[in-house]
Amino acid sequence: MELRHLRYFIAVAERLHFAQAAEALGIAPPTLTVQIQEMERTLQAQLFRRTKRTVALTPAGEAFLTEARETLAQFERTLNVGKRAGRGELGRIHIGYVGSAAFSGILQKQIRAFRKSRPGVLVQATEHPMGELPALLEEGRVDVAFVRMPVDLPSSLRAHVLARDAFCAALPAEHPLAAAVGPIKARALAGETFVVPEQDLGTREIARRGRFNPRIVSAPGTLLAVLTQVSVGAGVAIVPNVLTRVVNLPNVVFKTLAGEPVTSEVAAVFRKYEHSPATKKLIEQMTGKTA
Repeated sequence: MELRHLRYFIAVAERLHFAQAAEALGIAPPTLTVQIQEMERTLQAQLFRRTKRTVALTPAGEAFLTEARETLAQFERTLNVGKRAGRGELGRIHIGYVGSAAFSGILQKQIRAFRKSRPGVLVQATEHPMGELPALLEEGRVDVAFVRMPVDLPSSLRAHVLARDAFCAALPAEHPLAAAVGPIKARALAGETFVVPEQDLGTREIARRGRFNPRIVSAPGTLLAVLTQVSVGAGVAIVPNVLTRVVNLPNVVFKTLAGEPVTSEVAAVFRKYEHSPATKKLIEQMTGKTA
């Protein structure tokens, strides 16, 4: 039995007239009669009582009508879900991010916009160590990653820059340079011990400019962990200056670095050949291009 048989049956049941039902279905009355008879043989039950002048549902027909209508309605719902999923309106997206993407507001902005445009898609976001995210993307455990560049990426992934800022110095409040007037020169940090965040670009560039090898005392991972180490006097850190606007940690002073800004970028990373319609729509939102 196929869905068309249910439609034939419902058409007759709602009109109680074979000729009218056949006309509505666009088939010949004899064809409709044969189809209904085939259904009755399959079900081993009489669905209609027929006389020369009247057609009526049997008790079996009444019970079957309720289920037939529900079956067709469920099929239409299922079909609609499939179509919506194919358009990227349903599904699930797993986002991995590093803390600085959240501090910059880029993560929140993109998720908020996507949820507004596609409320049927479940978006889940989890913080991960930056070094793990490329592998998680390749394995399919994460669909989109928000990272602070540069990050070594395999050829199967690509990045799209969403925001740019610059690095600054984070110092313990009692540090002599914390009270200095004006930006700090790279050379002034030559004798310091450094607490290094996941993205060490800023530390490496300041060391290059100051012509010294940084003495690294700790690499605790997240930016909050780095700032906590600074606050207890473990060392100084070179961190994204977005932290100056969103983090107020006791005993930490942020200072501008002298010279050309050491720029930093927050980027979305994703698979080059994405198959998930929902994920493709998020990529299109972020890049402004069809994925």
